[in-house]
Amino acid sequence: MFVFAPLIELYFLIQVGSVIGALPTILLSVLTAVVGGYLVRMQGVTVLMRVRAMLDRGETPALELLDGAVLLICGFALMLPGFITDAVGFALLMPPVRHALIRRYVDLVPVQPEVIVREERSTRRTIEGEWRRDD
Repeated sequence: MFVFAPLIELYFLIQVGSVIGALPTILLSVLTAVVGGYLVRMQGVTVLMRVRAMLDRGETPALELLDGAVLLICGFALMLPGFITDAVGFALLMPPVRHALIRRYVDLVPVQPEVIVREERSTRRTIEGEWRRDD
């Protein structure tokens, strides 16, 4: 994947560059990174506000944290140069696509039961006294 994905991206960059020119291709790549970064930031703030609201209500924001993780991947994809990663990034920016991906992940990964950690009382007793070492 790390070998073929950059080669495919490079192929598409060359193809688009041969049609619209090198400078417009570079500007288009930079523009998608800037616009994508702005949109990821806006949606990230929205997710952060939902997480804080759920924490204030005493709820566990598990799905919202997954939403934030997918947005992080989305932002990374949009910062990479290339049209395929930009298409994936912009697709993940759409909440229905992102939430469908999260639902699919939750359905596939088994949920572990919550582990309750209990504080055990120490059975140690402290005995105070004085001592001296005789050598």
